[in-house]
Amino acid sequence: MTTEPTFPKLHNAAWPGLVGKEAGTDNPPIDLDRMLAFTAAAEVDGVRFDGIDLFLFDPHVSIDADDAALDALADQVRGHGLVIGSLVAPVWAPTGGGSAMGGADDRARFLTQVRKACRIAQRLREIGIRPYGIVRIDSACGVADWATDPDAHQRRIAATFREAADIAADHGERLAAEGEICWGGMHSWRRMVQLLEAVDRPGVLGFQADMAHTLLYALGHNAPEDRLVPDGHDWRDQGALDAALRELCAALRPWTIDFHVAQNDATVFGSGSHDKTGRHCLPNDPNGKLDIARHAGFWLRDDGGTPTRAMQHLCWDGCMFPNAVMERSETWNDILAAMVSVRNAHGWS
Repeated sequence: MTTEPTFPKLHNAAWPGLVGKEAGTDNPPIDLDRMLAFTAAAEVDGVRFDGIDLFLFDPHVSIDADDAALDALADQVRGHGLVIGSLVAPVWAPTGGGSAMGGADDRARFLTQVRKACRIAQRLREIGIRPYGIVRIDSACGVADWATDPDAHQRRIAATFREAADIAADHGERLAAEGEICWGGMHSWRRMVQLLEAVDRPGVLGFQADMAHTLLYALGHNAPEDRLVPDGHDWRDQGALDAALRELCAALRPWTIDFHVAQNDATVFGSGSHDKTGRHCLPNDPNGKLDIARHAGFWLRDDGGTPTRAMQHLCWDGCMFPNAVMERSETWNDILAAMVSVRNAHGWS
């Protein structure tokens, strides 16, 4: 008799209730309690989500939340039978941060947001609602701006990330830089490896792999020189995609400390500062190019096929879905089913 694995734990993300819901869009923000309710209500063969990952930004969670507010947040999440995992620091200029390659003021705002996020992360860990997870950052700068002086800008981002790593270490936290093609210096898999190596804080700063975004790494969006899938690729040729993803994962898997299960149709989409980034599709989208459970294994197993056990939880990221899609219970059950398939294929007990 085989026992289904219980690790990694399965989390939903709350930030799809905010990202892509900015002023001027057709979809208003979805409040945190509704996102928690969507998450808690999903069920597949008796399996439910274990937790939620959060964006530290109003109206969900203020980056300036005091201890009383964080205690109330813990009670709110517990009330839905969930825990908190990874947290997104609001390091971008529109959310109070600044460019990691910018001048002194920009970099100071970036680091201030990291410090505030790490304080919240530490507090949530201490009060028992957050058993695992990282604090996520990005370079918070555009690819076109970065490209005006790539070497100098890459060095400055690395220097900012080293300072951020010092802050995280002081709070007993780890940072994960998400590989997303819209952020300068992180817009290609090769540049991402270069940045991680330049920071050189493997115990404190790692990589967050999102399956939708890393597919675009393989396709060379925003970095054609680093394309791994041949131009004009026939999507019926699974071997070429597999070979590309294996090369990409071999380079970035050793750095990966946080993982997003996702689907992508090989196109780009964005809103606001997240321009021309990975389009997140529903897991059963007929245009999706990823075999979710199988391709997740490229990240979650080492070259010998053994689970790395590098992450205690997985998160589903479905940014920029219309509200009408997010309000259907079938959406969350389908997502949870995809998550369960990943854990059953690559998890442990």
